[in-house]
Amino acid sequence: MFHEVEDKAFLSRMRCHCGEIMQQLCHVLKEKYDVGAQFRLVGSGARNLILQNANKPIDLDYNLWIMRGMEKADGRVIKEAARKALNLVLREYGYGECQDSTSALTTPKIHFGRGNQTEFSIDICIVRECRDGYERLIHEKTGWTYWDRYYWNDVPHSERLSEKVSLVKSQGKWGQVREEYIKLKNRYLSDNDHHPSFICYSEAVNNGYNQFTRVERRLVPGFQPMVFVSGSLSQNGQDGIVHGNCLW
Repeated sequence: MFHEVEDKAFLSRMRCHCGEIMQQLCHVLKEKYDVGAQFRLVGSGARNLILQNANKPIDLDYNLWIMRGMEKADGRVIKEAARKALNLVLREYGYGECQDSTSALTTPKIHFGRGNQTEFSIDICIVRECRDGYERLIHEKTGWTYWDRYYWNDVPHSERLSEKVSLVKSQGKWGQVREEYIKLKNRYLSDNDHHPSFICYSEAVNNGYNQFTRVERRLVPGFQPMVFVSGSLSQNGQDGIVHGNCLW
């Protein structure tokens, strides 16, 4: 069963180390491939909702944005540049090479030599913004490398997620989202259905937001849910309730 990790010092140390690896990855992409890239910790890891299944390893989800140099490049070229750059970084730390899965690059399991020795890894998705939210780069493997397909696929439940988080928090409902997230993780675990953490997190946020708007419609005559326009959150079409850009 999944439970929240309570060792805050370990979580801070883990996020710091993973952030260093991601910074080095962006540096190598710039120096070796002349590619400008940015990274962002996303989902539960960015919201202090890190869960662990019993004593199994923890994974942190990062999005890697290609900002300059490969905007129109083939997906295969982008994924290979990121994979090779990440392996160079991992080698500097004495770690093994990353795994190239369908939707992410995953580091080997890492643990600290002193203190809490819980294993953890980094899942890195290459993403870009699209009209209805965000897309991630998919590597569809066929068994023959030459015939593998690379394409962009919509990220479920990604529409204006950070604005929904802001609204739910402003209404004091964040505790319900935390409970929903744990419930979803354990439900998928019991169904033997592997859902990435950030997909479960997105689903939990959307469920919390939708529940709040349903309650308000019932209790407040004439209530209108928030309308998302141009990266901001409005009510009845009036701008200025909550502002912020959804960055993953």
